Amino acid sequence: MNHRLDKALALRKNGNHKESNELLSKLVKEFPDDALYNYQCAWSFDILGEEEKAVPFYENAIKIGLPSKDMEGAVLGLGSTYRALGEYEKSKDIFLKGMELFPDNHVIKVFYSMTLYNLKEHSKAMELILKCLINTPNDNEILSYKRALNFYSDKLDQTWK
Repeated sequence: MNHRLDKALALRKNGNHKESNELLSKLVKEFPDDALYNYQCAWSFDILGEEEKAVPFYENAIKIGLPSKDMEGAVLGLGSTYRALGEYEKSKDIFLKGMELFPDNHVIKVFYSMTLYNLKEHSKAMELILKCLINTPNDNEILSYKRALNFYSDKLDQTWK
């Protein structure tokens, strides 16, 4: 990674989200075809609560192509962002693609179950979430999203546009 990207990620890690976003936005302007910059920029808009601004960067990153672990994160980020914006069919489509590409990623399944809830597919949502619970009681990937999942737990019907 380059020095400016390292700096932007360090800023984000230290809670300087706006400054990190500004640096990442500059990197994407300079290198619009860099998938990693697009992904990190999208993530930085998500952290700021600017989901609509995150979407094109997630889409670009996925279209350009990312290493596997980053692609998992981008798929999760885009699917979750679509859901937060109330674009449930788009969210469903990206999560289905993600589950096809990464069948062992239970975090994608958990977030997908929230989209199913929003699409009034309650039985399917509950089946998926319950299977995730019994098959992954100590999944560190799921636990790493504890804060986000807790946030959404009582806001499943809310959108942020």
